[in-house]
Amino acid sequence: MSESILTSGVTVIRDYVKTAPTAPGVYRMLSAHGDVLYVGKAKSIKKRIVSYTHTNRLPHRLQRMVAATQSMVFVTTRTEGEALLLEASLIKRFKPPYNVLLKDDKSFPYILLRDHEWPQITKHRGRRKYNGQYYGPFASVSSVNRTLNILQKVFQLRSCTDNTLETRTRVCLLHQIKRCSGPCVGKVSRQDYADMVSEARAFLEGKSSNIQKKFAASMQTASDTLDYETAALYRDRLNALTQVQSHQSMVNAMINDGDIIAAETVAGKVAIQVFFFRAGQNWGHHAYFPKHDKSDKIETVLGAFLSQFYDNKPAPKLVLISHTVPDQNLLSDALSTRMGRKVGISVPQRGKKAEVVKEASRNAREALERRMAESANQAKLLSGVADLFHMPEPPQRIEIYDNSHIQGTNAVGGMVVAGPDGFLKNSYRKFNIKSELLTPGDDFAMMREVMQRRFTRLMKEDASRERGHWPDVLLIDGGKGQLSSVMEILTELGISGITVVAISKGPDRHAGREQFHMPGRKTFTVPLTDPVLYYLQRLRDEAHRFAIGTHRARRSADIKKSPLDDVPGVGAKRKKALLHHFGSAKAVIGADVRDLESVDGISKTTAQQIYDHFHE
Repeated sequence: MSESILTSGVTVIRDYVKTAPTAPGVYRMLSAHGDVLYVGKAKSIKKRIVSYTHTNRLPHRLQRMVAATQSMVFVTTRTEGEALLLEASLIKRFKPPYNVLLKDDKSFPYILLRDHEWPQITKHRGRRKYNGQYYGPFASVSSVNRTLNILQKVFQLRSCTDNTLETRTRVCLLHQIKRCSGPCVGKVSRQDYADMVSEARAFLEGKSSNIQKKFAASMQTASDTLDYETAALYRDRLNALTQVQSHQSMVNAMINDGDIIAAETVAGKVAIQVFFFRAGQNWGHHAYFPKHDKSDKIETVLGAFLSQFYDNKPAPKLVLISHTVPDQNLLSDALSTRMGRKVGISVPQRGKKAEVVKEASRNAREALERRMAESANQAKLLSGVADLFHMPEPPQRIEIYDNSHIQGTNAVGGMVVAGPDGFLKNSYRKFNIKSELLTPGDDFAMMREVMQRRFTRLMKEDASRERGHWPDVLLIDGGKGQLSSVMEILTELGISGITVVAISKGPDRHAGREQFHMPGRKTFTVPLTDPVLYYLQRLRDEAHRFAIGTHRARRSADIKKSPLDDVPGVGAKRKKALLHHFGSAKAVIGADVRDLESVDGISKTTAQQIYDHFHE
């Protein structure tokens, strides 16, 4: 790095120092293209950014950041705690290259007990848009599904939608296998259902022992009165409760509501393991691998992780961590203010809590060692891909494309992305085929549309190819026709420098006999025992899985849609009345106005609206 470039960055920062506020807040350093290089917080913004002008005191990494800085943005806050939380939010939003970044920060699933006259229990992920009680987070969807399965066995609350509840005319399979009490068809009274809701709420709040005693007493009473069917029902519910408790470890007694977060480092890389305990139950664990510079201390990485991790998640009452982190008390106070209750962050030194943190640290180290082994193998495979496709260096980003449809209906394109860290699922994209000019089932035209939309947007967002969003390899599921479609669009857009490969199943569509097609090369195959072949097959299969899953979701939504859904003035109750009276949506469509008027709740005006809707 030249001295003149570094001096240029320092001059920019010195100019901003003159007008920088002395209040607490957050500052952003921007490149010449407007990209955010770094987000930082400070008790006094002015004092903090002055330190960047003393480049001889900065490590080489921060010197590079200063040299690239061409402008700055300041946001003041009332307190330093607010600045800390805002910093975490902006880091997650802009993903600056000089910050520690929390990767794979998807929202965790919760169990939702939704407010309703017949409350629904269901899995929920994302923004809290429903009124009700949210229980979680759970570390994985499988953890939620396992708990929901137990809750259905024990408390028999409905999991169906409001629309299904109001329109169903006979019991569903869940009621028949004793997983739902059947409120949709009056199989349970409101009071009995409310009692089951209260019991489910108590269980999710950690009061399962009281419920067990109640079930045991009810089973004994039913047995004494020779009501063996009811006694067997309570026996099964007790067995389900026992099954839940048998999966919990001894730490439940001492950690009722808390997270255990431990960091471990190996060869300059950091892994962080998070264990969730809610209502005295272990709700799973998850490993994270933050993106950071090798020179960053483990305490710095863990501290940055904590603030970003709780940016979009409610913090529990207790957070046990493996290392004392910078601004630990400040973060505790900021989270307490946000939650409206005390959030304690501590590093246990002895006793059972210290043992639990030590166990989490062991899991973190094992996860990191597994990941490093996988990364080493991944590097070998990418090197093999480069050799196979005659590339000068291993690819850093491979995009794999596939289309899915049934005779042209619900056509979608899928893009999955892979790189040195494996599949990058937050980079996956789906393309709903929009063009009305396409012949249904024209795979070549569909691929042209996908490529046109993908690269037109990419050229608009990153024309200089500096942000790492451009692929090194395009792997297309198809043969020469799909390859020609892709090359046609790339040529039309003036795009070059990307290795394009189509992979087809080969003779008899036999796995292992795949054929590879590239511009300017004859069709070739890869030896059956070559690990690179298995790797490329896995990439192709992941794109196929993603495209088919997206297509099925669209098709399922269309199948579930009723023609009555779009009729103005017809809600769930009127739709239920019409279906009860006529037996099907098709019969409603064929009915005349007088027949429609004879349905309870359908006025003459509404009947005319329904008739006009279907007979325009």
